[in-house]
This record gives sequence, C-alpha cells and structure tokens, in this order.
Amino acid sequence: MEPFRFHLFVCIQQKPEGVPSCTASGSFSVLDKLDREIQARSLNSEVQLTTSGCMGLCDEGPVMVVYPEGVWYRRVQASDVSEIVERHLGAGKPVEKQVWNDGPAMKAMATEHEQRFRSAMAARDKAGILPDRLEQMIRGYMPSRCILTALELDIFTAVGEGASAEQIARTISANENATAKLLNSLVALGLLSKNDGTYNNMSEAARFFVQGSKDNHRNGLMHIANIWHRWSTLTDAVRHGTAVGTDRESDRKSTGDFITAMQRNSKERAPLVVRALGTDGVRRILDLGGGSGAYSIAFAKASPNIRCDVLDLPEVVPLCTDYVAKAGVSQQVHVRAGDMLRDDFGSGYDIIMLNAICHMFSEAQNLELLQRARKALTPNGRLVVQDFILNPDKTGPQHAALFSLNMLVSTAAGSTYNEAEITRWMSAAGLNDVSRINLPGPSALIVGRAK
Repeated sequence: MEPFRFHLFVCIQQKPEGVPSCTASGSFSVLDKLDREIQARSLNSEVQLTTSGCMGLCDEGPVMVVYPEGVWYRRVQASDVSEIVERHLGAGKPVEKQVWNDGPAMKAMATEHEQRFRSAMAARDKAGILPDRLEQMIRGYMPSRCILTALELDIFTAVGEGASAEQIARTISANENATAKLLNSLVALGLLSKNDGTYNNMSEAARFFVQGSKDNHRNGLMHIANIWHRWSTLTDAVRHGTAVGTDRESDRKSTGDFITAMQRNSKERAPLVVRALGTDGVRRILDLGGGSGAYSIAFAKASPNIRCDVLDLPEVVPLCTDYVAKAGVSQQVHVRAGDMLRDDFGSGYDIIMLNAICHMFSEAQNLELLQRARKALTPNGRLVVQDFILNPDKTGPQHAALFSLNMLVSTAAGSTYNEAEITRWMSAAGLNDVSRINLPGPSALIVGRAK
C-alpha cells in the first residue's frame, strides 16, 4: 500500500571528505529544490519526500528513487529538479535521460560497495582507528569556533554584496592573510561563496548573520561566543565543582547579548506557554527574571485584562522596558528592578513564572525561592517552572545534560534538574497538584497550585 501518489527517497548519507557520496555531489541542494518545487506546485498531499541513508550507488550520485513505480534516478542535480517534478510527478512520465534501469549493473555496484565498506570497516577496527563519530565530536569545536569568530568580527556584514579578502580585512581591521584563511574556511562550511577572489554570502548567512536583515541573529549569537570562553574552563570547573575565573565586569557588558538571545528563543516559545496555561481567571502575573519580557508580553496580548510585573536586575530593566514598549503593551506590563533571591515579591498573583531560571541556582536556593513565591500567590494560584528537564537518571535528554555543564562553568551552583527534584521543591513549598506539561522543543513546564 502506498498512501501517497508518489513517494520520493533522496540519499543524504554523509561520508568523510574525499569519499564519493551523494551529499558530496549535491544531494542537499537537490532535496531543497525538490521541497520548494513540490510546495510551489501544491503537490504536498500527493507527494511524500523522504531522506535516506546510503543506497550503495555513491559513484552515480545524487541518487533518487520514485515509488510506487520504483524509478531510479542517478546524477540528479538541482537544475534537473523542475523537469522531474513537472514531467514525472505532474504528468506521470519519468525523465528518461536520467533514469537508471540497468538492474544487474545497479545490483553489482551496490553489492561491491557493501563489500568494500565492510572490508574497510573491519580493517579500521582491527587497526584500532578512532571511529568517525568520535572524531567528529572531538573536532566539533573547529567549525563552531570558525563561525563564532566570524560573528565576533562581523565578517558577514563586511562581505555585504561581495568583497575581496583585502577589502573585508580593512573593514574589520584585521590581518589580510589571516582574514583570507577564515573566509576560505567559511566557504568550505557553505556559508560563503568565492569567485575570482570575491566572496559573497550564501543565502543562510545573508539572512541570519548580516546586520540590517530582518532575521539577523548575530547579536543574540554573540551570547554563544561569550559562553565559548566559559566552556574553555570546564576542566578546572569539574576539578573545583564550580565556575572558575568568572569576570563580573565582562558579564555585565554581555548582558545585552544574553537578553537578545533569550528574546529570540522566548518569543517563539511564549505563545506555547500561554496556550498551555490559559488565561481564564488570570488577572495578575509575576514574571521572575523575565529578561526581555517575552512571556509577559505574550500574556498581555492574549488578554487585555491581564497585568504583568517583570522583576529583573537593574541592568536588564531598560532592555526589557524597550521590548515591552515596542510590543505596545506598556499599560499592561510593568518592569521593576530587583533581586529575586532577596527582594519582596508582593502578593495577589494568579501565576508566578520562572522561565529558564531554576537552572541558575542550587537546590537550596530554588527551594527557598519557591517557598517565597508560594506566599505571593492567590489561593489556587499557579507557580510555573519552565526549564530543561532531565530524565530520572540525569543522562538525557542530551540538551539538558549538556546544559548542566553550561551552568557548571557559568554559575556558582547552578545545574539542570529532573522532574522529581522540582516536584519535591514544590511540595515542600506548600504547592499541590503538581503536574508536567510537555511543550515542543527542549523545555517543559512543571506547574504547582497553591493550597
């Protein structure tokens, strides 16, 4: 049974550089063009597009198979896609010039490929060679650091509509030879193109990394660049059990980058939280450590009857106030300076939110924080913790496990926690009916009600 009129499989198996593969021959471009063509022709309900692993025909890639007929295409390029979609998917007539229908030759090639592969793997294993998966993880910092340096130097903005290494180096006040090496590496990573000595931004870089683009993420990503330096202290942090060599002055200077990064993330997740919690009966909300105010803004936009207080550090207040003003909800969202670990919260709140806050503090600090928050709730009010929730043995999900190390290198006693730990804090703080609400993405909500 085939639920779709056509089902396409495109190989995207990645292999080491220098080894023939469909991806090395351009299968990702083929996949992207197929998706856009199918969307443009409104064939979504008739065509299922699926990626696949190696089909054993790497020397003839990119390879694509179309079912239910079982038509095999070889050496497909992005420039071929429009014709294939129009003729094969639209009119039911395969593009014969690229169809590969020599079954015995295909089987022989695939069989030979498998034998070579298994022989090579056996030889590597016998020789004790480091597996590719481990090698890639260990060297993963290289492309990351390359991109982060490009962001720090604002390379992509300097590239603009096209520029030479000399021009770019002059713009960013850097050494020309070293700049050229960085630019060439960015070409290798697929973020820039190079033609006759002129570099240009590829589409993703132009959209997300260039100042002035409506989807520019550079300012927020500078927070990741700042974190990089912290992660370099991980070995010492593990030895000492806490962050080492922190620079408070540097932290203050990077506050803007951090809030920008949080705004990008929170703006996307805030409507999900509003839908999960609802607005019925909600009049007052306290947003502890609200950062950019994204969650309070979302609640204010969801109901004109809701009033929100955002409590955050003095250096965050003007940034949050600006976001609130731009959102047009200044009459509903009030921003005040304070320290959530020390200052009075007030009272009469229907919801108190701790969005991405608990991971900054120790268990003892979190318990005390939740106890103080409980006293500020109305009867039957809700305390909401949103965070990266670890599984019971704390070995996953991967993002939450790695984020615990991020807190180790960045805070005095912060960490990520599992559901049982947060539930225990809530119960000890006098909250009941504690429940978990899963959201799309890496974080979830733990909600408790005041007795």
